[in-house]
Amino acid sequence: MLGGLGAPARAAGPLNVGVLIPGSKSDKGWMESGYDGMKAAEKNLGTKVAVKFIENVKFGDMEQVLVTLAGKNELVIGIGGQTQASVFKVAPRFPKVKFAIIGGNADPKKPDNVSGYDVRQAEIAFVAGASAAMLSKTGGVSYVGGLEIPAIKNAGIEFGKGAKYINPNIKYFESYTGDFDDVAKAKEATLAAIAQGADIHYHILNLGLRGMEQAAREKGTHIIGSYTDRCGTDPLYVAYSITGVGFQVEYAMEQVAAGTWKPEFKPFGLAMGPKSSDMVICKATPEQKAKIEEIKKDLLSGKIKVLDA
Repeated sequence: MLGGLGAPARAAGPLNVGVLIPGSKSDKGWMESGYDGMKAAEKNLGTKVAVKFIENVKFGDMEQVLVTLAGKNELVIGIGGQTQASVFKVAPRFPKVKFAIIGGNADPKKPDNVSGYDVRQAEIAFVAGASAAMLSKTGGVSYVGGLEIPAIKNAGIEFGKGAKYINPNIKYFESYTGDFDDVAKAKEATLAAIAQGADIHYHILNLGLRGMEQAAREKGTHIIGSYTDRCGTDPLYVAYSITGVGFQVEYAMEQVAAGTWKPEFKPFGLAMGPKSSDMVICKATPEQKAKIEEIKKDLLSGKIKVLDA
């Protein structure tokens, strides 16, 4: 537990929480995972919280939306590292409001009333790459990212490393669409990888995932999903990396409700347990399960080293 003895007591009444969801809460990805975590925290905390959320917020509008949320809430959560710059601008204007960034990175400019939670996407992407190599029948795997920023780029690098850890000769295709929500570009990138021999695809996309799905369905290939274990819901998906976006939303709300929240940068990842980070092959063989567990253990011990972001 963080904080603890001596934490100031909250005023009576529910904890008012405002949540900024830059994309769609039904994107089968990062945003939906965050929304699911918000709903889970609402259920767990019951009358102790009152939550409002705003979705589909463009980057240029984030600052104003955060100002609106900060004026009415004790805790404001930005779901996604793309909210960090705007949170850093707005937070100093509301020193009594607590802010949490899901997917934030370490930054010495962080205001004193902001916490940043790092999902460690690169770490679990390594395990996803290893899983993709184990699942591939063609000896080719691919990754499509949205914005070509360090966290997304590093996940792509580690996905490729994970695939080569299993099969040094595997063909790996990596591309970026420049937009997490561009369906057409994601489909184009996936089709290009399929044409070169990829049959298992991984992503860090939001609504752009629809394009990857279209390409995979048309060509009979498969996807490793991100963020939440949804095995059995869609045969297109053969595995899922669990990247605890929703878990971190729950964490922020529960910490503030308990009076144990503190402004910090906190890496999550495998070290925080399977709700925080994990890898699931939907119809895994005993050998595949054992290999995943071995890789996770080696990542935690430092025997396998990956990029931090």
